[in-house]
Parts: sequence; structure tokens; C-alpha cells
Amino acid sequence: MGLSEIDRNLLERCLQRKPRAWEDFVDRFMGLVIHVVNHTAQARSMHLAAEDRDDLCASVFLAVVDNDFAILRNFQGQCSLATYLTVITRRIVVRELLSHRSEATLSSGSNESFATAPVDPQPDVEERLSNQEEIVRMLSGLDIAQAEVVRLYHLEGKSYDEISLQTGIPENSIGPILSRAREKLRRAGTNPASNLR
Repeated sequence: MGLSEIDRNLLERCLQRKPRAWEDFVDRFMGLVIHVVNHTAQARSMHLAAEDRDDLCASVFLAVVDNDFAILRNFQGQCSLATYLTVITRRIVVRELLSHRSEATLSSGSNESFATAPVDPQPDVEERLSNQEEIVRMLSGLDIAQAEVVRLYHLEGKSYDEISLQTGIPENSIGPILSRAREKLRRAGTNPASNLR
């Protein structure tokens, strides 16, 4: 999925520093950033206090405006702006969490910042999106139906049910299509296919 017209306009307004553009950007993507922050921490068995989550969200938005919106200026528009920001947010949050860990600020106490939490056995959307660049390259080796299912699942984080509704493919066919796509990529010698889980 490419850049939508709404996001293209928002991006242009931000880069041109139009009035209220930044506020609109934050309003549009705050929920996404919070979601990515929470799931990235959860995937690393960390529990975030509300103030820690707020700090991480602030770090993400500060990174976006840093160097005259360099992150937004580097956006190529080959995927949705939400997908791009998901990957960027995840990278920033992982870096921040590792920084806190290296400073020995992690604790197993439930009142402490970044405390450990039970591991969620379900794969989260951000893990699927983390290899976005590789997946985009791999899509060119698949037929149209397989590429669409892989794109929706890995790049947009859609569930089987959502993919079925969007494509008209029966829900119980989504898993086999993903499996066949992985196998096709393996046979083609595309090593990163092992990341398509």
C-alpha cells in the first residue's frame, strides 16, 4: 500500500511547517506510536509505567522533528506512512529500551520502570513489520495473490480475518498461502524468507 492522499498532504504540510500541521500529525499518529511502544516493550517482556511510555512516545516524536524533520524527509513513499512510522518507532523504542537496560535501570519489581512482565506467546504486529525492507524486496518474486497476502500480513499487520475481508480469499486459505509463499522464496534461495513468520 502506497502513500495515501491524506498522508501525502499531511507530510507536505509538516515539511513546509504549515500552521497546525505538526499538531495534526501528532493527533493522527499518537495512537499508532503508543501501540508500537507498548507492543515493543511487551515483546521484550518489559512492563512500562505510564510515565515511561510517555517518555518513549516523546522520544519518538522528538526524533521525527530532529534535524528539520529528517526522518520524514527520508520517507520514499513506497509504503504507507503508518507502516514507515511503525518501523521507525520500533527502532527508536528498541534503542531506548536497550539503553535503559545497559544503564541497569531495568528491574523485576512491579513498581519500577521497565519491569519484566510475562512473555506474550502471540507474535505482535511490530515483529512482523520489523523486516519490512526485506519483505518489500521479496514480494517481487511472488505471484499477485501471494504478494498481496504477504504484504497485508507482514507490512500492514492485518489479521487473517482482515485479509480475508479485504481480498475475498477464504480465511482458512490465508495460512496456506503464506506457507506456499515462504516455500517459494526458500526455493528461490531468498534467505530472508525465514523472517516471514
